Amino acid sequence: MWSIGELAEQAGATVKTVRFYSDHGLLPEASRSTGGHRRYAPAALDRLRLIRSLRTLDLPLPAVRRILGPAVGDPADPDAVDDGALEDAVAGHLRELGSQMAALRWREAALLLVKDCAPAERADRLRLVGAITTPPDTTAIARFWRRWLPPRLPSHVAAAVLEHAVPDPPHDPTPDQVLAFARLHAFVTGDCAGDSLARCQPAAHRPDEGYQAALVYDGLVGAYALAAPHLLARRPPQPGEALDSFVDAYARARATRDTPAFRRALHAQLVADPRVDHYWREVAVLRTPASGPPPPTPGAAHDWLTRSLAADSGLSAA
Repeated sequence: MWSIGELAEQAGATVKTVRFYSDHGLLPEASRSTGGHRRYAPAALDRLRLIRSLRTLDLPLPAVRRILGPAVGDPADPDAVDDGALEDAVAGHLRELGSQMAALRWREAALLLVKDCAPAERADRLRLVGAITTPPDTTAIARFWRRWLPPRLPSHVAAAVLEHAVPDPPHDPTPDQVLAFARLHAFVTGDCAGDSLARCQPAAHRPDEGYQAALVYDGLVGAYALAAPHLLARRPPQPGEALDSFVDAYARARATRDTPAFRRALHAQLVADPRVDHYWREVAVLRTPASGPPPPTPGAAHDWLTRSLAADSGLSAA
């Protein structure tokens, strides 16, 4: 049997450390001396080393207790651990560290954004980046789209729109991407929010225009997907399957046929709709990979299809 001091010396720890783990039930003593001093079996040394290894990984005491489980102080197997508890604790700690590292990368990029800009721009950039959290939260952007979309959209349609419209913040952002996200956050919480929200909505949202908005959005998701390869290939606006799908979404939503007259009327309506081009430009910046072009945004697809409609109808694209 070892005294608490002998165990601490064998482990290269302090008496205070050994007493701390003993008091928390992680390292029970084997017995007490006649003078009431703690005595430890040799197996306690391996148990103490295991505890210190787990703590070196920054695992909290409750997690260490769960990992050691019922085998705490078992002299027959001092290295016994609960594998399931260990896996859960490691996975949870990795998630926490990932979030902390993402926050540090965003802070670094934000600092570079302020450091490398012209002095006249610094106050504005500080205001923008100071309004977002690190790592950033997309709750405000998603809330904007839920309020901006027409009411009573089927859940699967609304989910598809949100998936394409709300950008995932990059894990390792550039300063430009930090600025883009900050500008998006400022837009959805200011310029086009609150009482002015209706002014940003297209005609397909308005009941007096006769559209079934659910049919419009359900069809647009497919039309944008068909337009994406054309945008990636940098093809000019043109008639074809993507344009037909685009027009059909609006025609079905009005319970009418796709005719030349309908196409001309639709083009006039689309070019008169409010535009949020700056929103989609910032989304494109956020979705730009380290190499290669960004995937087309719904805004870019909509613009390309509107121009295709103009070309097909012999109209001005403006």
